[in-house]
Amino acid sequence: MQAMIERLDKIEAHYNELNDLLMSEEVMRDPRRMAKISKEQASMRQQVETYERFKKVRDAYNDACELLKDGDQEIKEMAEMEIAELEPQMEQFKEQLRVLLIPKDPNDIEDAVVEIRGAAGGDEGNIFAGDLFRMYSRYAESKGWKVEVVDAMDGEAGGFSQISFMIHGEGVYGELKFESGAHRVQRVPKTESQGRIQTSTATVLVLPDTDDVDIEIDPADLTIETHRASGAGGQHINKTDSAVRIVHLPTGITVNCQDGRSQHANRDTAMRLIKQRVYDYYQQKAEAEKGAERRSKIGTGDRSEKIRTYNYPQNRVTDHRIGLTIQQLDRIVEGKLDDIIAALLKEDERLKISGEQNGNL
Repeated sequence: MQAMIERLDKIEAHYNELNDLLMSEEVMRDPRRMAKISKEQASMRQQVETYERFKKVRDAYNDACELLKDGDQEIKEMAEMEIAELEPQMEQFKEQLRVLLIPKDPNDIEDAVVEIRGAAGGDEGNIFAGDLFRMYSRYAESKGWKVEVVDAMDGEAGGFSQISFMIHGEGVYGELKFESGAHRVQRVPKTESQGRIQTSTATVLVLPDTDDVDIEIDPADLTIETHRASGAGGQHINKTDSAVRIVHLPTGITVNCQDGRSQHANRDTAMRLIKQRVYDYYQQKAEAEKGAERRSKIGTGDRSEKIRTYNYPQNRVTDHRIGLTIQQLDRIVEGKLDDIIAALLKEDERLKISGEQNGNL
């Protein structure tokens, strides 16, 4: 326990140092540095606030223990009652702090870049991709986050064959990182005249939006093109070559940005996204070569490669990784994802505590 207290004291001291920095004129004049410090401080807030509450209970407990030494029997009895009430609170706070001190993914505090693609099922897969985009947008709205579409390719029958967007807010990536994978839908398509249930899929990829990606990309490995914006978006459709497409030749990874207000803005966003995508590609490749048991984040979109199933006839959603089934699909597709995300984070926490995995479901 003493080691935990010492660690918490250091965290609290650093938290206060960051608070002083945020109040300094030097940092106030540098919005980029201010945002970085604010994010770091936000990542520690829950630990510090819980530790403050623990210390208040601990001090009250220690005071009550001192009163046990009093010669007055009535005071001793009151102290015993207070100790009986405070002891379970102490244990509860200790457990909360132990969990909060589990090492976190430093990217959890970052914004997120999300890419959704229609996969198996043709038009219905694209329509489902549109449903998923709406679901995440509604969830983001309920959290006070901001959604910024980067690029979108409309599906012929509706939805999107592909849509890329950024979600800005505190701790977005930490909440959404387990959404990566193949999502399967079972329902009767609007185009199905016989009323038969069809199974289709869309893939979701979630990456942290961070400027600290540890990778250097040779400019010679990139092809950068400009073109006119088209599809969902733009104010500049068929007027200016504001859209930017970047291809990383060694991997074939392509990023297209067209919803920015200028070619310069689209280019900056595209460069950031290509670095993140290439970094994630090489990370997965390195882990595979080491023989790590790591499931691909996005998969191929095949019907069998599923992390979650949305069954419309039975109003049911099942997350296959944790065996969670909820009979409220109608609420979930409207963005009420809290129960699913909370269950995923809880299981991730359990795995970290047990040492079974390093933060990957």
